[in-house]
Amino acid sequence: MFYIPIIGAILEASGMTIEKIMLKTKSLNYKNYTVFGFLAIVLVMLPFVFFFWRIDPEAYSLKSLIILLIVIASAIAANLLTYYALKRESLSVIEPIRLMQPLLTIILAVILYSSERTNPLIILLAIIASITLICSHIKKSHLVYDKYILAALGGSLFFAIELVISKSILPYYNSFTFYFIRCLIIFLVTLVIFKPEDKFNKKIKLTMLLTGTIWIIYRIILYYGYESYGIVFTTILFILTPIFVYIFAALFLKEKLTLRQIISSIVILACVVAAIIIQSQ
Repeated sequence: MFYIPIIGAILEASGMTIEKIMLKTKSLNYKNYTVFGFLAIVLVMLPFVFFFWRIDPEAYSLKSLIILLIVIASAIAANLLTYYALKRESLSVIEPIRLMQPLLTIILAVILYSSERTNPLIILLAIIASITLICSHIKKSHLVYDKYILAALGGSLFFAIELVISKSILPYYNSFTFYFIRCLIIFLVTLVIFKPEDKFNKKIKLTMLLTGTIWIIYRIILYYGYESYGIVFTTILFILTPIFVYIFAALFLKEKLTLRQIISSIVILACVVAAIIIQSQ
């Protein structure tokens, strides 16, 4: 079933590319987009909540509730910082910073969970793939950290924190239920904070619903991977996402592929294949 996280990587790349097109070419306010983006996710999930709802008693303990609040706070910060960065910078400039998220996720997972330290070779492959990915994008111009680059860096860190600590309470929920609660609370909090204006036309709204559907399936797959294979192994499979981003950016945003991106893709594929072989033994 290793192909399921790979499908998730394709979905993540698709969602990111669509959002980039929306934020860049449609001149949308990133705060409004954050609020209505989460509303779109909630609306898509709402008809199915009754069928997938599950919360175990352990989820109501003080520790679990505190962790849930940290997850939601981290998710709000991560999304706002990322949308803010995407609004200003090109996808190719932001990628080196955003691509630090897998490395940060792996490091945090290994530190926090002993179960993630059982196979050092897979950890090494994941770190190699992550560093290769980052290095393939770094240019001299990217080393100048303006507020948009710093926002992308903060977004990557908060996403990593959210994902890693989510694992500790995921068993107490159905993955669908967990993501619905997360997105509903984020929507309500950002709605109160930003008081957004609905200036979206019908086409944009439909696109947001499509993107919301993509993010729902992607997250459910991601949570499935965390519970079934662990954070480190799932993360190395999702490192394939940038390869699909390269392809989509070239097709839809007319961004040119570089030789370093091609070479890094080969290294990443080799690491992923090796990790799958090791995991299967």
